[in-house]
Amino acid sequence: MNLNEVKEISSKFLLETYAPSSVAFVRGEGSKLYDTEGREYIDFGSGIGVCSVGYNHPRYSKALSEQIHSLLHTSNLFYNPTQALLAQRLITLSGYDMQVFFANSGAEANEGAIKLARKYGEVHFSKKRYKIITLSSSFHGRTLATLTATGQDKLHPSYFSPYPQGFVVAKDLSEIYSLVDEETCGVMIELIQGEGGINALPKEEVQKLYEFLQERGVLLIVDEVQSGIYRSGELFASHHYGIIPDIITTAKGLGGGVPIGAVLSKHKGIFQAGDHGSTFGGNYLSTQAGLSVLEILSELHHTQTLKATIECFHAHLQTILEQYPQHFCKKVGVGLMVGLVAVSEEVQKSIISEALKNALVILRSGKNVVRFLPPLTISKEEIKEGFERLRGVLEGMR
Repeated sequence: MNLNEVKEISSKFLLETYAPSSVAFVRGEGSKLYDTEGREYIDFGSGIGVCSVGYNHPRYSKALSEQIHSLLHTSNLFYNPTQALLAQRLITLSGYDMQVFFANSGAEANEGAIKLARKYGEVHFSKKRYKIITLSSSFHGRTLATLTATGQDKLHPSYFSPYPQGFVVAKDLSEIYSLVDEETCGVMIELIQGEGGINALPKEEVQKLYEFLQERGVLLIVDEVQSGIYRSGELFASHHYGIIPDIITTAKGLGGGVPIGAVLSKHKGIFQAGDHGSTFGGNYLSTQAGLSVLEILSELHHTQTLKATIECFHAHLQTILEQYPQHFCKKVGVGLMVGLVAVSEEVQKSIISEALKNALVILRSGKNVVRFLPPLTISKEEIKEGFERLRGVLEGMR
């Protein structure tokens, strides 16, 4: 199909929940995408941080192909060897004494974390606790509960109301202390806010809050849906912060393109059989994808290849920042979850749209951040070419 045919069929049969750019991709290779017209793009977005090992990675493709020809799904009514192995691998690589529940997405992982925290609040205290505190500018998902937990008023339109009770939004980390009360069971934060402007929370403030919550038995839930699976340069961003959260959620990059989410918890005995579940969660295909992704990325981490890629990408970002102060005022983020703060929302939107015309995929975040989430396997040559295309856009905007 050509682009016009795709657009015509989509407009007729798909619910209008997105406003897609006028491009349809049909294949990929490495960190490059190809559209219906055969045009090649450098991808600095990786499907919003999902395609962590890029496109058509030989080891990843081989692992999935073999699994497809073997077994896809049997349900969680039976033991699943690949699910068990992925849970073991996640825990081993993290170094945390935890157990895992597998879901299908980041929103579902956060739903699981909320339910786990709510039950903890029921069984751990003499009087039930159910409130969960989140931060403004946070993003935790699109289900009703995770949408309510999300600290952005623009995502709480009246037509979805009434929203679930029990969520309290703090304007910043310092306000959380005064909001914790005898009904609080947990605090949910992103250490690096993805949709909220690639905002990395201050390390010392997070550590101080962690100690405060630990002393009171209040759970710290860290949403690593976007920052996890080596996106920050470590398996989890929590490793940078020197904390061991009570609960970690992750998704996006774990499946490399196959939908999967995970809840990791150091509170192992809270859930009992029947408390939570998922028909598709942790099936053979998604967990085999996760195993392959972790094999590839842990190797890149161990050999320092990922570190060198991050350094290369940051060096190019810094050069762009210095060369185009009329467009950007600051570099933000950690690892390969980074952004350039544009001088205005108008400049941000213009750069992103013009970049796509120049065969470069980049993303937006917050009000005025140009976001970069390239595949973690991206080559230095692809990085260089991508920034050359970005520079062409910025030169045209002088």
